[in-house]
Amino acid sequence: MNSRRFFVSLVSLSFCGFLSPLAAEDVAALKKEPAAVAAEAQKPLPEKVTFSEHIAPIIFNNCSSCHRAGEVAPFDLLNYRDVQKRGRMIARVTGSRYMPPWHPVPGHGDFSDSRRLQDRDVELISKWVKTGMEEGDAASLPKLPAFTDGWQLGEPDLVVSMEKAYQVRAGGSDIYRNFLVKVALPEDKWVTAIEIRPSARAVLHHSLFFVDTTGEARRSDGRDGTVGFRGMGFRRSGSLGGWAVGGSARKLPQDLSMPLPKGADIVLASHFHPSGKIEMEKTTLGLHFADKPPHRKLLAFQVPPVYGSLSGIDIPAGDADYQVRDSFTLPVDVDLIGAGAHAHYIGKFMQASATLPDGTKKPLFYIDKWDFNWQGRYHYAEPVRLPKGTVINGVVSFDNSADNPFNQFDPPRRVRWGLESTDEMGSIIFKAICVNQGDEGRFERGVRQQMIDTGSRLGGRFAGRGRFGRGGSRGGSRGGSGVGGLLGRLRDRVRNLDRDGDGKIDESEMTGRYKDYLKRLDTNGDGVVDSDEIEGLGGSGSSSRPAPPKREPEKKGD
Repeated sequence: MNSRRFFVSLVSLSFCGFLSPLAAEDVAALKKEPAAVAAEAQKPLPEKVTFSEHIAPIIFNNCSSCHRAGEVAPFDLLNYRDVQKRGRMIARVTGSRYMPPWHPVPGHGDFSDSRRLQDRDVELISKWVKTGMEEGDAASLPKLPAFTDGWQLGEPDLVVSMEKAYQVRAGGSDIYRNFLVKVALPEDKWVTAIEIRPSARAVLHHSLFFVDTTGEARRSDGRDGTVGFRGMGFRRSGSLGGWAVGGSARKLPQDLSMPLPKGADIVLASHFHPSGKIEMEKTTLGLHFADKPPHRKLLAFQVPPVYGSLSGIDIPAGDADYQVRDSFTLPVDVDLIGAGAHAHYIGKFMQASATLPDGTKKPLFYIDKWDFNWQGRYHYAEPVRLPKGTVINGVVSFDNSADNPFNQFDPPRRVRWGLESTDEMGSIIFKAICVNQGDEGRFERGVRQQMIDTGSRLGGRFAGRGRFGRGGSRGGSRGGSGVGGLLGRLRDRVRNLDRDGDGKIDESEMTGRYKDYLKRLDTNGDGVVDSDEIEGLGGSGSSSRPAPPKREPEKKGD
């Protein structure tokens, strides 16, 4: 067994510092105004540091929410004895900023609900451990927070659950599995928040919520003889966010909401850490709905786009700083609402910044130490206004060396883009709203054009061929499919939908599973996919095979 990987897994299991919901009075007591925090940070450390007066408030506010009965952490941190017994480990993981797991680097976006410890808190813990971990006067000990066990946001508008429980094995590697939650509402709804209630909270690490309007999840559920289904490649119709261990339920800011279409189901993409004993998980969701559609549509874009699938990710064994880069030029004025990132095990860092039309640079997001186990989504404390023409640059780095403790292969192997967790992906993901509602269509067309431009710019290289980053493309002829070939084959299929042979595909020809996808190809928004838009699918290279002959126009009455 890879001992480095075992150690990292153990620490991530045993010191989960996400802040779970507290009772309202405890939140008020623990929360401090920024000015008060800044003033306290300037104070010199006390001559004598004790648990009761100095360390307990830090632990209770940042650690005890997970380190208590029924939560994911395997031991309690609820009193002096609990903390003193593991004091040296706590000092080590807080000093390295490994815990609590708050990954955005300060100065690269101002995010709400930060779980990052203040420097002074880290110094207090370190001094307490070095000076003997004295308990202090019990009269100075603050009250342990009253963690709320009911619905955090009040009674949901709809409660739905998995139909059957899934058995999580006692040991072995982590488990990734998808679960169907049948919803099938009789009308469209708009979701402002989803609150999750796991039945086996000790083993569920995170769960992502996806929308399925195709029925694919129902067809896949239980196909291998066990509740749920495997794989990261199922077709998703939309996203409703997600939850990670210790995360608190909260509503979207600015009265925003996410669509849950009529008849749709929810798919949970869940990640489990086996705990040493068999657990049964039957997840329940509480859905909160808006009374009306949002005033603005919540939009998304990525740099690089499509989780890096167009960026030629092909990471040689031993490469400690393999990079992919891309940019997106805003076609309209937007307000950034939130940011996050995605990669698999050997992700190293992600960074994004904006260059405004006047040349001003603004840092937006930076995770300097990526950890696959903690994939958060972060809301800006205030929307970040960016004007049309702003260029957002992003870089994602990977470490495929033997020195990376998260590397799943020992010795390292070549890693390419793919859907499995031992493959790689990489992108920085932004959520935004248009300043002017009428610009939403133009924004979405800009996102689609970014995908086409990225594929074309790479000269036909795709997942396993070429490398885009560190100043240019680099690649060989090893395995994989060309972007030009992949998009070219898609172009050929799209051509075949032109049943009347007029070189255009209109609404009547957009049928079946192509209907939603073809709408994305309509880059000028005129409701028709024309020949220029079809040809654009081939990128700058030619198709890897001759285009099929165009179908003859269908005769009426056939």
